[in-house]
Order: sequence, then C-alpha cells, then structure tokens
Amino acid sequence: MIKKINLYNLFKIALRALNANKFRGFLTMLGIIIGVASVITMLAIGQGSKQSIRNQISQMGSNMLMIHPGSMRMGGVRQDASSMQSLKMADFNAIKEKAENVLYLSPSVSSSSQAVYGANNTPTTLYGVNSEYLDIRKYKVQEGDLFSEADIKSFAKVCLIGKTVIDNLFTNGENPLGKYIRFGKTPFKIIGILESKGYNSMGMDQDDLLIAPYTTVQKRVLAINYLQGIYASATDEESSPAAVEEIENIIRFNHNIKEGAEDDFEVRSQEEMSSMMTSTTDLMTILLSCIAGISLLVGGIGIMNIMYVSVTERTREIGLRMSIGAKGIDILMQFLIEAVLLSFAGGIIGVIFGVTTSVLVKVIAGWPILIQPWSVFLSFAVCTVTGVFFGWYPAKKAAGLDPIEAIRYE
Repeated sequence: MIKKINLYNLFKIALRALNANKFRGFLTMLGIIIGVASVITMLAIGQGSKQSIRNQISQMGSNMLMIHPGSMRMGGVRQDASSMQSLKMADFNAIKEKAENVLYLSPSVSSSSQAVYGANNTPTTLYGVNSEYLDIRKYKVQEGDLFSEADIKSFAKVCLIGKTVIDNLFTNGENPLGKYIRFGKTPFKIIGILESKGYNSMGMDQDDLLIAPYTTVQKRVLAINYLQGIYASATDEESSPAAVEEIENIIRFNHNIKEGAEDDFEVRSQEEMSSMMTSTTDLMTILLSCIAGISLLVGGIGIMNIMYVSVTERTREIGLRMSIGAKGIDILMQFLIEAVLLSFAGGIIGVIFGVTTSVLVKVIAGWPILIQPWSVFLSFAVCTVTGVFFGWYPAKKAAGLDPIEAIRYE
C-alpha cells in the first residue's frame, strides 16, 4: 500500500513540475512529435505503395505466367531474345495438353504501328492472341463481342479496341463498333470495346491496344509462323511455381534440351515481379523510416538535455526532499516519470499528427497510403522507450546527489 501511495505522489510531483514549465515541456516534446509523425507517415506511404503495386499486379493477373524466347549463343555470339524463333504452336499445344496446373493459355504475337481512322491516327500495339488472353490479363468486353474460334481459323480481320485508341481515333464521339480502322496496311473491323483498366504500376497504359486473333496477326500483319510468346494463367496463385516447373519441363522435352544445357526460352511469373517490386518498396520504406527515426533520436536527446537542466535547477529541492526521508529510488523514479510523461504525451500527439498528415497526403497529393496498426504501435513504443532510455541518466544523476551538497547548491 505504501508503494502505491509513493508512486501516486511521484506522479503528482512530476506533473506539477511539468506544469510549471509548460512551454519548455512542449519544446521538448516537439522532437518526439515530429519523429513519431514522420515515422507513421513514411510507413503509411511505403505500405500504401506496396498495396497499390499488389493491386495493380492483381489486375494484370496475379497468377499470370509469361513464356518468351530466351537469348542464346549462335556461332559464339549471344543473340537478342526478340530475334529468336524458338517458340512454336507445338509448344503451345503441348502445354495445353500436359500442364495440370495451367488454367488458361494463349499464344501471343504483337506488332506496333499506326492505327488510322479517317483523318485521325495514333501509334498503338496490336496483340494477336486467343479468347483466353482476356481471362489471363483480366480484360473484359464492355460492348460488342469477342472473336470466335471460327475467326481464329479463318484469319479474320477483326479486333477489339481499348479506350485510349478510341479517344485518339474517334474524336467526334461516334460509336466505334462496326467501324473499320487500318493498322499499318491491314484493315480491321472493330467488333468489341474493352473495359478501361487505366495505367499499371509501371506507368504503362493498359488501354492503348488492339486485340485480334493471333492467326490474323501472324499471317496478315507479321507474315511469320512462330510465336513471340505464350501467356498462361496458373490455376491459383499458390500453384504458380508448380505451373512454371511444368511448363519448363514440357518445353525442354519439346526442344530436346539436355539436362544442364542452356534453355532457349524463359518463363516469368507475376510472383517474381511482385516480389521484386515489393522488395524495392520495402527497401525505400525502411530507408525513409530510418531518416524519420532520426527525429526520434533528436527528440530523445532533447529530453535528456532538458532533464539535465531540470536536475541542475532543482538541486536544492532534491536535497530538501532527501533530507526529509526521500530515498534515491524515489528521486530516480520522479525524474524518470517526468521523462516518460514527456515522451508519452509527445507520442500521443505525434500519432494524431502522423495519421492526420498521412490522410492529407492522400487527399492533397493523391498518393496511396495504408496506415497499419502495427506502425502506430511501433512508433508509440519506440518513443516511450526513447523517453526511458534518455531520461534514465539524468534521473540517475539526480538520485546520486549528496543531500548536504544539494541543499548548499546555489
């Protein structure tokens, strides 16, 4: 019971001391406030960026796999992957027949040129694929129809059009459905309009495209008989590594690649891209948080400095208290409580300020933010530990004063 009364009295004494120097106490807390607010804001921006990247990759197809020709040495010279012709329809058919962890599969060929309608033209990319490509890339037909298997077999000159191409070609607001546009020298009839997807996390416009049957692009536009790539979708995100292994084994067998020999293709997954981009974001978040954490360090040094000044100013008071029976532990706890109260109050204000700043960043700058509860708790815990750490030494010094010398101090 005595210990509880003593602790209560120590809190009262500490609060009275802080109340007597409000402005100085506020200036001391300012470093903590700025530090906590900075850490919360930086973590919110970092976590928001990471979440935004994940959402963008999810929109592209989180379990999407991309198979492309690989660069190989020919005659001692490494060839550019884009010039390789290692992927064939036989590879596509083998994957479709044998891969158990693949849900959707599409051949891929593409060409970049001018799309022309009337007096308007715009540079864009024509993708030659099959109907499953839309499921893989999470595209949807907003209006019109998707081309059929009959269109693929007959090399039909039909296409689906993205919003960006519509805006650039159909400037008078006319409906593009049923209209003919020219891509390079080849006319295409627009049979469908794609839903807008906007820009992805890498800044690429996902609406600046035309989609046509891959056979049409192969024969009528590019005049080739090989595939520039194959797009696939694993049955789910967890199955992506198994699907990658399956595809690699199937193509190696098809290409008669011996064990240990260099592959003439490469398989990439969205999981790899996601890991790479999130690791970069994590690194930036840690860097920014460390910079913001310097403010907490400065705030802690400010607390130690003010507590030193407080010990010096109240030396006689300390001597009087000790002469009437106060023990060293009581003096230690009194000054330690003052330091913790300063950092605790600064932490609360810093949390409020940090959350408010994060919301303002989202509203004014339009940046994605995500305030995680653990980041608030971490900032608050760090500032409390900072108060204890930096308040300990001045409090220890106060507790170690000689009562007689302290009373005589001028």
